[in-house]
Amino acid sequence: MLAHELWFVDRVPPKDWSFLWEGRTLALLGAALALTLLVRLAARAWPGVDVPLLARLVPWLPFAVRMHLGVALAGLLSGGFYLAPSMALEQSVTGWLLGLVEGIVAVLLIVGWNVRIASALLVVAGPLGMLEFGFEPVLHRVDLVGLAAFLLLAGPGRWSADHELGRVREPTALQLGQAVWALKVAVGVALIAVAVSEKLANPELARAFTGGGVTDLNVADALGLPVGDTEFIRVAGAIEVLFGLLVISGALPQLIVLAAGVPFNLTLYFFGTTELLGHLPVYAAMLVLLVLGSDPVLRGACTRLLPPAESPDRGRTPAQSTAILRARLRRRGKGRIG
Repeated sequence: MLAHELWFVDRVPPKDWSFLWEGRTLALLGAALALTLLVRLAARAWPGVDVPLLARLVPWLPFAVRMHLGVALAGLLSGGFYLAPSMALEQSVTGWLLGLVEGIVAVLLIVGWNVRIASALLVVAGPLGMLEFGFEPVLHRVDLVGLAAFLLLAGPGRWSADHELGRVREPTALQLGQAVWALKVAVGVALIAVAVSEKLANPELARAFTGGGVTDLNVADALGLPVGDTEFIRVAGAIEVLFGLLVISGALPQLIVLAAGVPFNLTLYFFGTTELLGHLPVYAAMLVLLVLGSDPVLRGACTRLLPPAESPDRGRTPAQSTAILRARLRRRGKGRIG
């Protein structure tokens, strides 16, 4: 149940923090943390699979991020929303100004012109939104800050006006490493924040989505398993926290994307276009992790817990670094990668 409950309700019940601190909830959260550590340990023995077909897409990752982010912002603005469906723009001076900021960012990202300026403006759009909508709704969209930081660090990439005009270069392996670190931390924090705010600290809100009026997402009950709504909410919240921790960890990125992709896509059946537009930035992050996780050189950048400060390949593009690695392995008689 990875839907954003706040996007589909008109009334938000008060928080119930006691539910978060119950023993069974804490036990599930502890299990999520333990499983994350186990995945990191497993990644030392088996970090992933080299998939050359996907690894070749690395130079186009900034383009993919720009398109996902730009289309999401444009779609939300067309529906009268600011950054998320939970933040409806009013017919006021403030509403028009916020909408103008969102529209400018969307157009610049899609066209690929002055992308770093547009990304910086998107980062600023968060605090501006807090003045109108408060802290919590904007915190839930900190994933947008991660994507903006990705573009600030990696640049607009190919198929952009900036690139065609010769104003930017291809991102180096170091820049991509820094960019993916910022992205995965922000997206992971967003997932954890939503899990706590909309489920573990507000079970009454979540009950509207387990047969309480909006829809019934209790798949365990539908499968005949003896799991009541309250326990399902507890488990669903812990699973969402788990996904957030796994994204921040970045270990076994290919496996994480495949596992998280199932529930994220299932919610589209229930909530349609609104859910799709809201989740497009998360899909972009999944694509980045999947592609980088398929590259033998850049996979390690996904698993770093701290941002890389320097790299032996810092002046090289990912394609150059991969070619050098393959040449070294051939000389050692270990065959080729991929």
